[in-house]
Amino acid sequence: MQQRITRWLEQFGLEFGGMMSLLMVLGLILLISVVIHLVLHRVVLAAIQRRGRQSQRVWQQAITQYKLFQRMALLLQGVIINVQAMLWLQAGSQTQAVIATAAQVWILGFALLSLFSLLDTLLAMLRQNPISNQLPLRGIFQGLKLVAAILIGIMIVSLLMGKSPLLLLSGLGAMTAVLMLVFKDPILGLVAGIQLSANDMLKIGDWLEMPKYGADGAVTDIGLTTVKVKNWDNTVTTIPTYALISDSFKNWRSMAESGGRRIKRSINIDTASVHFLSDEEQLRLKRNPLLQSYLHDKDQELSQHNQQIEVDLASPLNGRRLTNLGTLRAYLTAYLRAHPRIHQNMTLMVRQLAPTPEGLPLEIYAFTNTTVWAEYESIQADIFDHMLAVIGEFDLRIHQTPTGNDMRSMLRQTLPDAN
Repeated sequence: MQQRITRWLEQFGLEFGGMMSLLMVLGLILLISVVIHLVLHRVVLAAIQRRGRQSQRVWQQAITQYKLFQRMALLLQGVIINVQAMLWLQAGSQTQAVIATAAQVWILGFALLSLFSLLDTLLAMLRQNPISNQLPLRGIFQGLKLVAAILIGIMIVSLLMGKSPLLLLSGLGAMTAVLMLVFKDPILGLVAGIQLSANDMLKIGDWLEMPKYGADGAVTDIGLTTVKVKNWDNTVTTIPTYALISDSFKNWRSMAESGGRRIKRSINIDTASVHFLSDEEQLRLKRNPLLQSYLHDKDQELSQHNQQIEVDLASPLNGRRLTNLGTLRAYLTAYLRAHPRIHQNMTLMVRQLAPTPEGLPLEIYAFTNTTVWAEYESIQADIFDHMLAVIGEFDLRIHQTPTGNDMRSMLRQTLPDAN
């Protein structure tokens, strides 16, 4: 077209016909580009955005949110400018080469951005699926973005240099070691994400505990290079994805899926308060419904045993007898068996641990029938509140390290005149 306009201008005897024809063609290209831009962005895209915002469909909202059509429209404008330059400008001219090169760089850049928007839209749609939501798709998509960005970057550089992309790709082979060092974290993160998904080691929403990184909370995002954990104090901890493969961490998902959370806590009994039960104490404790059956059966068992061995029961060293500590363990076991918030199909026991200078640990090992944190803590606190309150009924004492107030009380008893 430029050559035709030049010949037409020369017929009228105009000087600088070549320059004027070039300006006319450039003006026409600019005019058409502006018109197309206004039509696409003011009419077509505006209507699509309005419909996307009003729609309840996830894919339409995602396309609008991640600007897929906007970037594709800009990509189309670059294609139109490139076609106009190739058709209307003089073949082989420097102007044609500059405009075509700029248009092609524009096309490659917005093709990459359109791919990014498409991947983000697909990710948003897949996250609506409960199964897909548990896969590290974000890390995989980030890996695809990285590979696409590298390839497009190579193509842009080769286009500006006027060389074949194969020459640059062949040159990259010698830089493999450098590339491995530069992209070490993305590569390790991508491999780690695949391993986490394949071995079902971690999912979004899992309760992760990793003291090395100060993480103790719910996993909110599994990316290409990092995993984000929202701790229970509402802080966010970022962990390298590959660290979840190289280091150990605790995943509480199985606990949540089991339907029961473990109570494993002990109180220290003062060993000096442990003794055999007297007849009066047994009669008093038999008033409790939880102990009636135990004391009745145990009393018959011990009486039968002592009669068989025919020993002198006047000495506490002879025969078998009930102790207040053993009766407390039986009571707590029966209490937990009757508790409505204790899981009865999981391990349940009250046991003694090895004595320590702080006393004899009496441990409750059981599971609640809920995994909700607040409910679990409330159930556990209620059980130990009750345990601490009833110990006195068994003539047992809690071991407690003397406090400053204890020392002052002892001093007052020793020296009545002391302030």
